[in-house]
Amino acid sequence: MNMTIHQTINIHLLRIGSITNSSVVQIGSTGSIQAQADIYNTGGFTEPAEAAVAEAPAAPLVPLAPID
Repeated sequence: MNMTIHQTINIHLLRIGSITNSSVVQIGSTGSIQAQADIYNTGGFTEPAEAAVAEAPAAPLVPLAPID
């Protein structure tokens, strides 16, 4: 059996609180969702960043005993 569905959606205001790398926003129905990843250079950088330098913390990040 073949079915044809016509759908009309009017969105007057859409607020999205936060977006992560795995966020999905779906409006209406779909037969499949395809992954899409977009990377934007919003800072206008033209060169790679400097290499990170690992530094030892000055104090324990989680104190397990009082420090005297």
